[in-house]
Amino acid sequence: MAVPRSLARPLADSTFLRVYVLLALALVLTFALALAGFAMIDQVRREHYREQLAEAPMALLVNQLAEQPAALRESWLEQRSEALDISLRLYERDSLPLNYFQRSRLEAGRVLIQPEGKLGWRLQRLLPGEPRVLEAVLMSLNERQLRGLAEGLGQWLERGDAGQREERLKVLESAAFSVQLSNEPPSGLDAGQRERLGDGEVIIRMLPERWALSLYLQLSRDGEPTQWVHIGPVEAFEPMPLSLSLLMLVVMLLVLAGTIYLIVRGVEARMARLELAATRIAGGHLDTRVKVESGDFLGRLGMAFNGMAAQVQSLLRAQQEMIRAVSHELRTPVARIRFAVQMVEDMTDEEPVRRQLSGIDSDIEELDGLIDEILTYARLGGDHGHGMVLETEMVDCRAMAARVVEALAPLHGHLELSIVPGDDVEVMAEPRYLQRALQNLVANACRHAESRVQIRLHGESRAIRLDVEDDGPGVPETDRMEIFKPFARLDNSRTRRSGGYGLGLSIVHKIMAWHGGSVMVDDSEALGGARFSLLLPVQPHSHSLIPH
Repeated sequence: MAVPRSLARPLADSTFLRVYVLLALALVLTFALALAGFAMIDQVRREHYREQLAEAPMALLVNQLAEQPAALRESWLEQRSEALDISLRLYERDSLPLNYFQRSRLEAGRVLIQPEGKLGWRLQRLLPGEPRVLEAVLMSLNERQLRGLAEGLGQWLERGDAGQREERLKVLESAAFSVQLSNEPPSGLDAGQRERLGDGEVIIRMLPERWALSLYLQLSRDGEPTQWVHIGPVEAFEPMPLSLSLLMLVVMLLVLAGTIYLIVRGVEARMARLELAATRIAGGHLDTRVKVESGDFLGRLGMAFNGMAAQVQSLLRAQQEMIRAVSHELRTPVARIRFAVQMVEDMTDEEPVRRQLSGIDSDIEELDGLIDEILTYARLGGDHGHGMVLETEMVDCRAMAARVVEALAPLHGHLELSIVPGDDVEVMAEPRYLQRALQNLVANACRHAESRVQIRLHGESRAIRLDVEDDGPGVPETDRMEIFKPFARLDNSRTRRSGGYGLGLSIVHKIMAWHGGSVMVDDSEALGGARFSLLLPVQPHSHSLIPH
């Protein structure tokens, strides 16, 4: 079915409208399939019921006809046609336009049923042992035909003895109704019905509670005991039973559920790709892009996402290039200033001047350190798309912590720097960067501690943790996320007077992100100050992406 142009554009542009239309179409399609299924099953059941209902009458007619001499068959057919109000004709089997399945059905001794007009039936059955087919055409089934068939059955049975009657009844067996021969009169008939039955009349008894009817007739033959024939009950065609209707409903619901699942799964899969791309970009893979498959809402979202990622990547690279360029350019004037200060210092012996020059030299050293920190931060700020590789190896964390303490202890003689005893801990990492991260945390703790700084190592099944604790004022909860931003400073004791450039913790955060780990801060239960923790996953791998 073609979609109107007025709807084509909104359907192409709106994902949710398209999903809604698809769900509506799924409902309509499922409902149509259910109706078609109900109609098909009901039609099959109806044809099966007709076949079973016509089995016994056609078996009776073909057996009666087969007993007639060939010269009398035409006249017998005319008499029975007039008596039953049914058109009866005899055809050669090969003269009928039958397909393979119809021919096989007839040769198997079954009744072939074809529709005739709106309500009529065309019944065909092969004569036993002959290549001829009896055809019966009737427009409806009425009481006259039922009585006529029952009378014909009685006459056919009366022509045989008791043994032959049982054999003939077996020929008439049908799933639609039964034909029974009894030596006892039927029960449930009133006096008038029993009297008419004795006069040779066929009695039809209605069974309204079952939507069925039964036929009775009496067989009387000189010299033999009287017998009674019970035909039925002949059940009316019943619509589809409740159990089958419920089964069809369940199948319909399953089809509907499966269709809706496939529709929603497609939307969910596209959203999942967007989520995966966002996660990768958040992890530093700024070269990640989303595959755009259509021009609808999700397609436009993917294009906007790709544009955003490209813009962020471009801005970040430009920022890094600018930081590197500025940092490198600063080294030249700083070197000239240092050279000039040294020349002036060599030219004068005045103590006040030399003190001023010493202060300038200290400022120059601080500026050099700041430039080094900025360059380090710029290197760590690169995205994974640069293709730079981190060479990892197994690092002995306790030995690394000892080197950090050995390097920083002489600079902070008023503090007690220690490593808490415990088991050895190893992790796969880049040793230089990991030591730089731990050293930054210890140096940060030394600037704010009152008297003690300690390092504690924890080895767990999925991660290792390096804790750096001090007995300083700690970090307020509201500022714990801010301190990892570049040049971030707090308004409490952690101010410029405590030293540092505001990049140390940012560098730690970058190093841990490159290693697939994290850094966090909370309160130290042992010393009462701050506790900074490095978390690294225990997943050995020899190469990961990181700048050099």
